[in-house]
Order: sequence, then structure tokens, then C-alpha cells
Amino acid sequence: QRGPLHGTLHGNARLENGQLIVDGQDSWFGTAPLAADVGEKTLEAWVLLDDLDQRGGGVISLQTLDGVTFDAIVFGEREPRKWMAGSNGFTRTMPFGGEEEKEAAEKAVHVAIVYQADGTIIGYRNGQRYGMPYRPRELQGFQAGQAQIAFGLRHAPAGGNRLLKARIERGQLYRRALSDDEIALSAGVADRDYVSTPQLLAAMNDSQRQQHEQLLQERMALLQEQDTLETSRRQKLYSCVPSDPGVMHVLRRGDVGSPAEVVAPAGLRAIAGLSADFGLTPDAPEQDRRRKLAEWITSRGNPLFSRVIVNRLWQYHFGHGIVTTTSDFGFNGGRPSHPDLLDWLASQLPQDGFHLKSIHRLIVTSATWRQSAEINEEGMRIDADNRLLWRRTPQRLNAEEIRDAALVFSGQLDRTVGGQGYRDVRHYQYKGSNFYESITETDDASRRRTIYRFAPRGGRNPFLDTFDCPDPSVTTPQRAETTTPLQSLALMNNELVFSLSDRLAARIRDEAGPDLTSQLNLAMEMIYGRIATAEDSTAITPFVAQYGLESLCRVMLNSNEFLYVR
Repeated sequence: QRGPLHGTLHGNARLENGQLIVDGQDSWFGTAPLAADVGEKTLEAWVLLDDLDQRGGGVISLQTLDGVTFDAIVFGEREPRKWMAGSNGFTRTMPFGGEEEKEAAEKAVHVAIVYQADGTIIGYRNGQRYGMPYRPRELQGFQAGQAQIAFGLRHAPAGGNRLLKARIERGQLYRRALSDDEIALSAGVADRDYVSTPQLLAAMNDSQRQQHEQLLQERMALLQEQDTLETSRRQKLYSCVPSDPGVMHVLRRGDVGSPAEVVAPAGLRAIAGLSADFGLTPDAPEQDRRRKLAEWITSRGNPLFSRVIVNRLWQYHFGHGIVTTTSDFGFNGGRPSHPDLLDWLASQLPQDGFHLKSIHRLIVTSATWRQSAEINEEGMRIDADNRLLWRRTPQRLNAEEIRDAALVFSGQLDRTVGGQGYRDVRHYQYKGSNFYESITETDDASRRRTIYRFAPRGGRNPFLDTFDCPDPSVTTPQRAETTTPLQSLALMNNELVFSLSDRLAARIRDEAGPDLTSQLNLAMEMIYGRIATAEDSTAITPFVAQYGLESLCRVMLNSNEFLYVR
């Protein structure tokens, strides 16, 4: 027990001479859940840092038990060697503008952050204000039984740069906002030659106080403008500088040391009806070569271009292409199951101005796409793999479609087209390398279609991965389609699914009213596209009565009838 709260030492954390020793690797201390709500508050700690160049570790943090929401005293995360108020997604984080830390590696310093009821956040170092206060948004509250205090950790789960390497002598949480004088008294500097802000204001005349307030408002506006500009600033794209490719030669027997005659850039003469001549000189610049190659590939006279595209569209709708090897139409590739159909579709695309939407519409309105998934013995005997498409092959929704569908059902989908995407990963650097960690989608900005997801190399989403979403660092012409226990567990335990199930249940109650039968029919119609049967009602009614509509929504989102298109 530490103070009035019980807690647990994690990893290599230990107590030594009254100090909490944390190593920045896996060690931290977490208390039991708090017994009271926390609104306005003060976080305070005395800390001796092992390294002034560490970035992002938390000294003391008030966090929800899952670590998703937190307020913390953090060192050096955004600005090297500076203290800041850490928060989930930086939603309550702005620079204080304080000086760089220079003493904390040699002696313990007192650091405090006050969170006032109106949302104002004030930083302190050794009893004096650290930089300038700011007010980013409303105060973040924490419910009793749902939050804890963590030492040596910015927020759970432990890992990355969230852990601090230091000796923490003391840490305190007040469920109120301390004044300047109280902070100075707690830091032990009340008797020093220090004048607090309230004392300064009391000594000012009305004109000076008015000017002081005006300057504070101007500073706040400038900080908000700076934050907006940093968010919306144009990004720079760095690429290689093009160089002169030089003149190409035929190489005798492929030997670079035995060049023959000079050749000009050109296409393949083997494709009938399409000229291979690019009309370029042998020393043409690289940009002209690339442009001519692109024009040659996409020419209306190039039948291979259209065949490859429509075959991939067919694969998207039926699970496999007319040619199953979608990236290989050569001798090593597969043979088309319906060669005449492939040729006809390839001829339609140029006629429609290469608009893919017309081919999509043609496919989904066809009798082939709309047929039943029912099995018959004769069909299974002749074509068990359904290559000839004698029935509809059941297909599982892909990872992005599962997420998007859940957003639609819950009424949370942001249908905005274009614009900035959303992020479900957080970037951090560790020992000179870039890393990404998955974060919970909690804000409205993350309710966009999954196609707008920021997907950096290494920035994986565990939920999407479970449903075979490809690694963004590799090309994937055809996705795997697996069925694993992890998929069911993900749909039952994912934080986003919990949230959307609650929203979906609220929407059903709002639209269907209090009648359980009406609620069940609406849920079935929204998720399954049909009305509930008598058998459904018999099975589901006692379940809803015992566990609630929210649990039913989670079960339905985890069912094969939702996940598979038949």
C-alpha cells in the first residue's frame, strides 16, 4: 500500500530508500481503482530523471483502467526536455512554452499540473508557473471505479516510449484545483521571493488588469491558430531527383560489358494492333519515357489492359477471377474459365470510357451474381470448386466491410467523400526508429469509411488483421480468407464493437419504440436484411430480457448471417 491506496509494482519496479525506481523498460506502479469521481484535479510529483533526453515517459497519470483516456505529467514527448500535460490523442495537450529541463538529472524537481473546472490547464515547476496556461477544451472527468493512478507510465498498456526512467520520490493527486499559493506551499518554496499571479493581479490597476486579460486572450488565440496550422499544413513529399538514363544498347548474350546497337524506348511488338514505336529518340529524358509507356499501356488498342482490370473486378465480386492468377496472364498463369466472357467484358470497358462503375453495375445486376448459394449434387459432382459459377459461392465480408457495416448500422458512419483520413495508430520514435502502435477509435474523426484509414508500413490494426486485412507493406493481388477463433473473439471483445453495439441498440430503441417484437424486427431488417421469424423470436426474446439489447447487437454482428454474403 502506498498512501491511502493499494497498488501493484509491475516489471522491475522497486522501492528503494523511499523512492519508486522505474527503468523505462517494463516497470511502473499502478493503484487500485479510485473510489470517487474525479473532475477538476491537481497532479503533483517530485522526480529525479535518469536521462534528460528520454521522450514521452509519464511521471504520474490518471487513466481509465484500459488506458484509453488519461491525463498525465509527461516529459519530453513533443518537445525535447520539456514538461507537458499528456492526454489521449493529444486532445488536451498544448505546449506550455516553458524552459528546457536542466536540473532534474542532478536533483529532484517538483512538477505539478492543475486542471481547472473550466478546462484551463496550468503547469508548475518547483512551485512556480511553468510557461503559460491554456484551455484546449472541456475538462476530462473520470468515474469512480473506472480509473487509477499510474506512476512511471504515461498510459497503459506499458511499452514503447510511454515508460519513464527515473526515481520518483513522491506523487499526489488532489480532487480539486490547487491555487498558486498552495502549489508553492506544497513545493516548499512559499517563503522564497516569489510572487504568484493572483498577487500580481491584486497589485495592478484596472487598466493593467484589462491589458493582462487581453494579452492572455490573444495568446490563447495564437496558440489555437498555431495548432490549426500545424494540423492543416501542407505536407512535403520527398522523392529521388530524376537523372539522365543515358542511351540503351542491345547487350550481346545479356552481357553489360558487350554492348551492341543503340535502341530507342519502345513497347512490345508482340501485341497485334498496337504500335510499339514510342516516337522517342534513344536519348529521350526519363519523364518522356514514362509518359509514353503509360500512354501505351492504357491505349484503347491494348486489349491486355482491359482484360486485367475486368478480371480483377470479377475476382472482387466472385472471390476468384475468370483467370485465377490475376497477376499472371502468361504461360505460367491459369487458363480462363470463360474466355469469351472475359473478351466481351474487356471490350465493354473501353466503350464505357474506362469507367469501372459501369462494369461493377453490369456484374451485380447479372443473373450470375444474383443466383442462390444452394447446393445440388449434380453441380458438386461436376464442379465442386464452382469455377463455372453454377451457384453463388458464399463470401465473407472483408475486414474493411465489416467495420463499415457496423458503423452504418449504428448510424455513426461519416459519409464524407475525400479529405483528410483518420488514424487508428499512434506514431512514436524509439532509438532512432519509427514505430506505430494501435489506438482505440474513440473520437468522431475515426468514424469514416475504412478506405480513408491512414495505413503506414508497420501500422497494423489488430482487428482488421484478424479478418485478413493485408499488410500495407506488401502487394496482395488476392486476399486470404480464413476462419479462426480469433475472429469471433475480436467481434466479442473489441472496444469499437462494444461502442457501436451500444449505439446500435440506442438507435433501435429510438426508431422501434419500447415494443420488443418491433425492436427485434428492426434489428433483423437492419443487420440481416429480413424480418424475424417465429423461431427467431422464441430464441431471442428471453436472451434480450436477461442480457439486454446491446448484447443481442453484439451477437448479431458476430453471426455468420451478417459476416457472409450468400
